Amino acid sequence: MLELKVRKIGNSLGIVLPKESLARLRVNEGEILYFTETEDGGYRLSGYNENFSKQVAEAEKIMQQDKDLLRELSKR
Repeated sequence: MLELKVRKIGNSLGIVLPKESLARLRVNEGEILYFTETEDGGYRLSGYNENFSKQVAEAEKIMQQDKDLLRELSKR
């Protein structure tokens, strides 16, 4: 487990990730990270994955188009 200190950066607050963490996330300066909530109330930090992002966008489009069908299926 890493302990990170929240710091003031301009008018915002932020954290500085150690270079070992950045290497493990496979990200460089300027790249996108995702900070998502987990089911147990914690958080997960992951690197940007273009292929996964495209899959999520496509899934969201399908869910929007077929929301009535999906609602019926969820009742079974």
